Amino acid sequence: MGAAVDRTDVVVAGGGLIGLSVAWRAAQRGLSVTVVDESPGAGASQAAAGMLAPVTEAAYGETDLLRLCLTSLQRYPDFAAEVEAAGGRPVGLRTVGTLVVGFDEDDMRELDALHGYQRELGLAAERLTPRETRRREPSLTPRVRGGLAVDGDHSVDGRALHAGLLAAAEATGVEVLRARVRELQVTDGRATGVVLDGGRELPAGQVVLALGAHSGGLPGVPPLPVRPVKGQILRLAGAEGLLEGTVRALVRGRHVYLVPYAGDGLIIGATTEDRGFDATVTAGGVHDLLHDAIEVVPGVTELELVETLARWRPGTADNAPLLGSSGLPGLVLATGHHRNGVLLTPVTGDVVAEHLATGEVPELAAPFTVDRFVRADRLERTSP
Repeated sequence: MGAAVDRTDVVVAGGGLIGLSVAWRAAQRGLSVTVVDESPGAGASQAAAGMLAPVTEAAYGETDLLRLCLTSLQRYPDFAAEVEAAGGRPVGLRTVGTLVVGFDEDDMRELDALHGYQRELGLAAERLTPRETRRREPSLTPRVRGGLAVDGDHSVDGRALHAGLLAAAEATGVEVLRARVRELQVTDGRATGVVLDGGRELPAGQVVLALGAHSGGLPGVPPLPVRPVKGQILRLAGAEGLLEGTVRALVRGRHVYLVPYAGDGLIIGATTEDRGFDATVTAGGVHDLLHDAIEVVPGVTELELVETLARWRPGTADNAPLLGSSGLPGLVLATGHHRNGVLLTPVTGDVVAEHLATGEVPELAAPFTVDRFVRADRLERTSP
């Protein structure tokens, strides 16, 4: 066994957007924090398109999640400005809104249903004719049948945000250790730190689990309902002036999104595949994404394809995150964000830092403790 280091207040396992946000906010509260990740930002944060879109992603039965997402979106302007000031670099926040468009009658029926649900919840979304849709984004194909304008749904450059958060955290005193966490250290029924490859121990008062889709596979961690959901995504260059804001589309029932970033960049995504930790970028996945994107914006054919990659969203059974106590004393959860990791970065940092400092889970986050799955399991087993 390797030699131990001095005990820190908090060790954060995972240096993606979520882990860094938690570490930064915890350090601002006066806690000593060490983040451990062999390659910070190389996981889901590397692939994220950066959509901040709670209204266009509103789904039936997810009202608690919607409330959490809307709260996080409201905090984004101040959060982004604070990260830029502390980290000394831009994070690429775009506040020009999102268009959702459809191609055939079935697509439009689905958009109408979405719009009806948005109105039922009091969310701001405007139904557009085909002409009005193309007036908003002239690069759209004339075959678009109509759309929804959601001026409040924005985007951020996920990679730029990660770089800014990393710089902000380090400037606030967070130690970032580039190493692989081998296991959770548990002593007398309590998480007491982590063990790295090679046997080095990092003792801590509390451990935050922020390993994304890998959270449930760390030895020593109690069973967690987190699974990898594969997504393939494309990055293109040469798109300056092509789109003003994010375009999400239904193309004969299939979803695709196009997100401009960093001047002339464009992200096209993303597949959703339950294939475990399969990192393969497939010909079929690339074909489907490009085909549908070109159907929506024909000018995509002229762009340079500069990157293809696959990563894993940390999925849960109800598509919502795991925040707060794990049930194992000393182990705190900040994982399971599925498709909302970038969007929920500000509120997760605030919520988990509050829990680390006070032991309490803010009311806003109460529906997202791991206890909800324990309660559901008990109910299922006791039902006749």
